Amino acid sequence: MQQTVFAPWQDPDEKPLIQFRNVTKKFGDFTAIANLDLDIYAREFFALLGPSGCGKTTLMRMLAGFEMPTSGKILLGGEDIAAVPPNKRPVNMMFQSYALFPHLSVWENVAFGLRREGRDKGEIETRVADMIRLTRLEKFARRKPHQLSGGQRQRVALARSLAKAPKLLLLDEPLGALDRKLREETQFELMDIQEKTGTTFVIVTHDQEEAMTVASRVAVMDEGKLVQVSTPDQIYEAPTSVYVADFIGAVNIIEGKANQTGDKVLVNWAEGQSPLIATTTAMLQKDQTCYLAIRPEKIAISAERPEAANVIEGEILDIGYLGNISTYHVKLPSGHIIKAQSANTRRIARRSFTWEDKVWLSWSDTAAILLER
Repeated sequence: MQQTVFAPWQDPDEKPLIQFRNVTKKFGDFTAIANLDLDIYAREFFALLGPSGCGKTTLMRMLAGFEMPTSGKILLGGEDIAAVPPNKRPVNMMFQSYALFPHLSVWENVAFGLRREGRDKGEIETRVADMIRLTRLEKFARRKPHQLSGGQRQRVALARSLAKAPKLLLLDEPLGALDRKLREETQFELMDIQEKTGTTFVIVTHDQEEAMTVASRVAVMDEGKLVQVSTPDQIYEAPTSVYVADFIGAVNIIEGKANQTGDKVLVNWAEGQSPLIATTTAMLQKDQTCYLAIRPEKIAISAERPEAANVIEGEILDIGYLGNISTYHVKLPSGHIIKAQSANTRRIARRSFTWEDKVWLSWSDTAAILLER
């Protein structure tokens, strides 16, 4: 049976759950969000990604109702939510601090919002049991928050946030307090829970790896604007600007002048060096400034000169051993430093290269992305 791909943003008949329309948010003279348009669809796990101060948290706070747009509209399910107070919106927000009640047990923390709404006792018990089972907290239901690990507290906060069955769950740096290994495990738990509940998740993070792991789509932000909104693979493999290429993962950016023939471009980039070859569907002017963005894992490193579209010689300056991969910093005669990576596929392997070795770097004409800005 063929699995259908989840991509409602590609369906012209699909109506977005959340619509930002010409939204601007100012704090005095400072513009935090600048005339922004964005659609987020039901059942998405959507990531707002960017450096501190880019506007991602302001965007989330406006969705939650803690901030009001200076101008523009925010629609939820087709309705303008400007006049709806935070506690009346079908939206829940989960903070990095988790904000659990220390004197209440796990069970009571999860039940708190339902009791405040005056739900029927039987309904509360059923719903809380469902949420505790979903987040695998059955053994800890009677414990207090201080008796739990960081990952367990995170799951309690998630269970409490989902108990009221919100249309939309906002997660503000939810995994920031966890150590790296636990954070990676919890990312997959979050994805699994989001898929099981069908709730739309919007996560704010500055962690590129986290956004790329959990999200169906990622919005990369800078200075209150959306720079690129796309699926994680497109953001990584086909960035639309030097900013996005540089912000997401490791990358080499080489500036040069373009000389185009059809879809092939010769990039003149350093005196005494052969032009680099790339492909593009764009039409560039002769000698137009352009940028080659190439990921380290797409560059081969060898002791002998290989046959390839792009071949450059250099000297190893630094080596980083990361267990599964080794990263080489190679200095070129032009002064450029190029990062190349190779997988450590054998359990115990003698390093092929060491510091100050002369090596050849090579890649195909389609391995790099050619960018105009």
